[in-house]
Formats: sequence, structure tokens, C-alpha cells
Amino acid sequence: MTLPTRRSVLRGSMSLVAAGAIARPYISNAAAKTATVWWVQGFAQEEDVAFKKVVSDYEKASGNTIDFSLIPYAPHRQKVVSAITSGEVPDLFTANPSEVSALFAYQGKLVDVGDVVETQKTQYSETALLSAQAYDGVAKKRGTYGIPIIGAVLPHHIWKSLVEKSGRKISEIPKTWDAFYDFFKDVQTKLRAQGERNVYGLGLQITTNGVDPNNTFHYWLAAYGGKDLLTKDGKLHLDDPAIQQAVIKALANPTTAYKQGFVPPGAINWNDADDNNAFHSKLMVMDLDGTISTEVAIIKKKEDYDDILTMGLPLSNDGKPVPSQLTVTNEVIPKGAKNIEVAKDFMKYFIQPEVNNEWLKVGLGRNIPVMPSIAKNDPWWLADPHRKAYTEQGVLGPTYPAYWAFNPAYAEVQNTHVWGTAWLDIIQNGTAPEKAAEKAYKQVEAIFAKYPIAES
Repeated sequence: MTLPTRRSVLRGSMSLVAAGAIARPYISNAAAKTATVWWVQGFAQEEDVAFKKVVSDYEKASGNTIDFSLIPYAPHRQKVVSAITSGEVPDLFTANPSEVSALFAYQGKLVDVGDVVETQKTQYSETALLSAQAYDGVAKKRGTYGIPIIGAVLPHHIWKSLVEKSGRKISEIPKTWDAFYDFFKDVQTKLRAQGERNVYGLGLQITTNGVDPNNTFHYWLAAYGGKDLLTKDGKLHLDDPAIQQAVIKALANPTTAYKQGFVPPGAINWNDADDNNAFHSKLMVMDLDGTISTEVAIIKKKEDYDDILTMGLPLSNDGKPVPSQLTVTNEVIPKGAKNIEVAKDFMKYFIQPEVNNEWLKVGLGRNIPVMPSIAKNDPWWLADPHRKAYTEQGVLGPTYPAYWAFNPAYAEVQNTHVWGTAWLDIIQNGTAPEKAAEKAYKQVEAIFAKYPIAES
């Protein structure tokens, strides 16, 4: 998932409904206290303004004080790790990256926040509720250690003009997985025949940098029937022949497309932002990438904004819906926090659907709700074609959690880029996909051995 750095694209785009008029705090003014909060800085300035508005309304309604810091993504991550290590922690912070909620919970570093989530349990999707849970390796039990606030999935971003220039039509885009991607290979071939030498059909993150390659692999894995690589009991299923075949296909097909010249050569070195930049420069016709940041970043360039088609996932090759892996971002409360009561109360306020919805809308739908009722009850989420496609895929369509929600070991699998390394082994060393898969299995199993899960 990529967050462009142009923070002024949304300035002045939307006003925020006063959250204090539609929500209430959960504790009395007589118990007024202060909570320290470390929040990740927004993609656009408006998101920070919106957060400040929520804080202001909460403080007025409750009498409590939220001493917050808005910190850019990378420094926030470093600050959190340092705090957890030293024990000098805030009262509330954003899990950054998302999988750290599972890792910190396993280390026994987080406070159970089930009472917070319970206040909106009927509103959350099943995927969000599963993503809030984690295994405490010290207490030897699962609990609710995260408070879900946003979700993100990977839609397709397509230049309509390039498709049409090739002589193909948008209406001709196939409905099933392999045929869908083969269509864009054909678009490239036809464009090349017209002299377009620097346009590629596919934008695929087959690299070992950032979060995008992990997400890309998981989507291809699910398309080939491998979604249950890891199940909610925390168990791996690498011995399942169907899972093994799905892994091999998810390793083989994207790398074959790369070696055949349908993916930009530099893709094996891309960082998370590089595919956005490549897509905006029309280096490729289609990009599979998280959120609609790609579209929102050029919202003021109406001609280009309208030229992009945002699409969800095609069906599997046998015609079945492919669920999207939903990455949920949680707020967490670390052990050692001095004002847990106020931190919990603030989040009970923040996750009320009305409050959460108005905060999300300021970002123009770049992040999606983890409460389906928000999208169902507010027509805004389906009013824009890009937002509509993204919402239908990630909120109203079938989803499943990121694997780290089932076992913290998978967070390390992602951080060490086991699957991206297998892709590069195939591309650079000519290793057969079957052999690359076997090597990856051994790495994954070794990592899982370090995270035993045993119910007490």
C-alpha cells in the first residue's frame, strides 16, 4: 500500500461535520484526566485537521485532555519501537506497520482492549474483529489487543486511454484471473506494434521492498485457491497439495510475465511509491496496488483522474469470487500506559460510526471503513466511481484478514520477504518455481518454530 507524499492535493476539498454533535464520551467529566496519543500523520493536511477536530470535540464533551502528536509514518514507527523497548510508552498509539500489533501482543506488551471493541462489535466486519485479535505468548491466550480504525485492499488501476489506443475496449476485459492479466499483455503487444516502446502491460510489485510485494503475492495466492495457507487457528497448511500448487502458481505466473517483458524491468527494485510514479507517467497500462491513493494523488488533474478505471478483483479461473486480503490498522494501548481509562474512552468515542465516517471521508476514501454499515448508510462512499469500486471490493465484498492476525510468526515472514525473495530467485537465478517454493517453505517453517502457540 502506497502513500504519496504530495500532501496538498486535498486542501480545501471537504469540511468535517462536528463530531461532538453526534457522539458522546463514555466517562464523566468529574474523572477528567490526560492521555498521551501518538498518531500517524495523515496523507493530506485535511486528515490531520479532521483528527484535531475529533480530539477537540471529545475534549469538550468529556472534560478529558488528549495530548497528541502527529508523526510521519517512518519516524512514528521508530518512536514506537524505541518506546516499547525502553518502557517509556504513551497511552495510545497506531500499530505501525499494522502487523506490530500481533508482535507486541505476543511479547505480552499490550493491554486487552476487548471492552472498547465490544461497544461497536455489531458494527465491525468479521475480518476487522479477527484482525483485532492476537495471541499473547506470555499469558498463553488469545485476546483483543487492537482497536480497528481503517482498512485497505488492493484494487486494479487502469489507463482507459491506453487500452483504447491499443484497439481493445474496456468492455472486453475478461472476468477471470489469468485471462484478465493476459488481456493487458495483449494491450502491450498492440501498443508496441504502434511504436509505443516504453509502455508495459502490467504493474506488479515483484520486489523485496516495502509492503506491496507481500500484498501482491497474497492476492495471487488467493486467486489460485491458496487463501488457507494459514488459518485462524494459527496453523500453517504447507503440506496441503492444493496450497502447494497455489504457491507455485503465485510464484511462477508473475515472474513469467516479468521475464517475458510485460512488467517494467525496474519493478524488481521498486519501493512502495515507485509503482505509483510509474503508473502516473503511463509506464504501464495496469497496476495492482493498495488503496486509491493512485487516483486521489491526481484528483485535481480531472482529465487524468477520469481516465483511470478502478477495478476490483476478477474471478478465479474456475469462476469463483476471489476474496481480498484486508489489511486492518489498529490502535493499541501498551502495558505501562499511565492513563488507560482515558485512552480507552477516547477510542470508544472515536470508533462510533458517525465519528469514524466523517474522519475517513476527509481522505476521500483513501482508507476504507471497517464497519460495513458506514458504506451502506452513507451514499458518499459509492458516489465517485473510484471510491465505489474500492468500497465494493474492500467493504461490501468478501475479505479475509492479513495472516499475522492468526499467528505473529507471519509478521516476520512478511518482514523478511520470504515470497519476494523466491520471486527474485526465479528471475535472477533461473530457479524453478517448485524449487523456489520448497526453499520458501523451509524458511517459513523455521520462522514459525520461533513462535509457539499453546493454549493454557
